[in-house]
Amino acid sequence: MPDNRSPDCAPVKCDIAIIGAGPTGLFAAYYAGFRGRTAAVIEAMPVIGGQVSAMYPDKLIHDVAGFPSVAGQELIDGLERQAAPFDPTYILGEQAASVTHSGEPTGADGAIRIATAAGTTIDAAAVIIAAGVGGFTPRSLSPGSGIRPGDVDHFVRDIEAHRGRHIVVVGGGDSALDWATTLANVASSVTVVHRRSTFRAHEHSVRTAAQRGIRLLTEAHVVGSTYSPKLTAVTVETTAGSQEMVRCDRVVAALGFTARLGPLLDWGLNVEHNRQVRVDTRMQSSAPRIFAAGDISTYPGKVPLITVGFGEAATAVSNACRLIDPTAPLFGGHSTTEARSESANQAAYQ
Repeated sequence: MPDNRSPDCAPVKCDIAIIGAGPTGLFAAYYAGFRGRTAAVIEAMPVIGGQVSAMYPDKLIHDVAGFPSVAGQELIDGLERQAAPFDPTYILGEQAASVTHSGEPTGADGAIRIATAAGTTIDAAAVIIAAGVGGFTPRSLSPGSGIRPGDVDHFVRDIEAHRGRHIVVVGGGDSALDWATTLANVASSVTVVHRRSTFRAHEHSVRTAAQRGIRLLTEAHVVGSTYSPKLTAVTVETTAGSQEMVRCDRVVAALGFTARLGPLLDWGLNVEHNRQVRVDTRMQSSAPRIFAAGDISTYPGKVPLITVGFGEAATAVSNACRLIDPTAPLFGGHSTTEARSESANQAAYQ
């Protein structure tokens, strides 16, 4: 992926600066190029992919339009190839720290300067925040479980590493059930332990897990562990007080995570619950020239799906293009009617 920064540390110049290299940010980079605009993508992690690459690169995603199922990393790789013909600049491993506004509220001249924590500056005419849930920290198991940190996975990055293992998944949300179903393909056994009587996960996910032979222990939690010398079992206690030993040599703690927006909270944005940027129907935030799309954006009726994020990215880019050039059409036309060079077509599908 290109890094077009000048060796003399001069500011990166682009039409649209995109904060976040997850699915929404990558699609925004593609669509900016499709609309004839240059883009720079700023990502705090050292690789593209955002939460998908960090948390579930091998997990199958079933709600992306056009794909009955697609592995997380496969989706990210495809989005990268889709944007590649338009040569976006990637600034990886750097957190967007501050923003400075200057110039007129509309027009092509760079009116926003973003500075990263590492000292890189980016001059853009518009910004799209696609930072997902911001920085995230996994919630840990109770210290009373006695399970050593080295025996716990919060994200399963390599499914094959769990082949033949006895896995206990702790949690009751979609991630917990999805991990359990995915791991059932390679593990000797999978048990889900959830402290409530009902699951937060989608009913279909719960039914699928049960049909796959995954044991579902509800109203229960892990209170102990057995080592000899490696982890061999965990002790599960129900709310009624009964206990049992469950064979286990690896624990997946799918208990969610705490998220924070960090420096974005100081950008003068209308932020709800310190988590999401309020936007209008154009995906425009309360700050001039700054848009938001994907999980970090919110509005009445918001549905937090990757597919929805793609549409929000296209909406944000289109309105950014109008802001940069008020004479530009809001709708840039269908890709099937746009002329593209043969080299660009080939690059996108290689």
